[in-house]
Amino acid sequence: MATERENAFDFWGPKTLIGPQLSPGDAAPAFTLIKSGNTTVSSSEFAGKPWLISVVPSLDTGVCSTQTRRFSEAAGAWGERIAFITVSADLPFAQGRWCGAEGITNLTVLSDHRDMSFGDAYGTHVKELRWESRAVFVVDADGVVRHAEYVPVAGREPDYAAALGVLATLVG
Repeated sequence: MATERENAFDFWGPKTLIGPQLSPGDAAPAFTLIKSGNTTVSSSEFAGKPWLISVVPSLDTGVCSTQTRRFSEAAGAWGERIAFITVSADLPFAQGRWCGAEGITNLTVLSDHRDMSFGDAYGTHVKELRWESRAVFVVDADGVVRHAEYVPVAGREPDYAAALGVLATLVG
């Protein structure tokens, strides 16, 4: 049975998160998610370089949109040295539409809508809503979590400087 963390996320009231609370030093769980076009993407495709994983409840909301644009801008500065990934439970075609409308091209946007396996593995699955909570993970080239931030309230943005600072230490 999966770990459940009651009152771990506030989205119109306290919600339960399913999955572990990852910490720096933990192995990053493997994942397979869906991208626009209904093709699958595995975490193994990002092996050999650091990743920044930005997790949002829905791209079509204000804070999630801001978070995704902010990391997309950062991704443009880093180029191919780092994999920038955004994960939500939005349908892949909705993600593709949003990225097209917003001009987002610097990061990989992936959907966990099919089975919430990413959320279950990374501890971001909101049990009551079947959505993702807001979180940011930085994973090094060896697949080890170096930064994990679980934002406790849906309407708050993550600490961009902290995540990008850890990322900077991984690429020099």
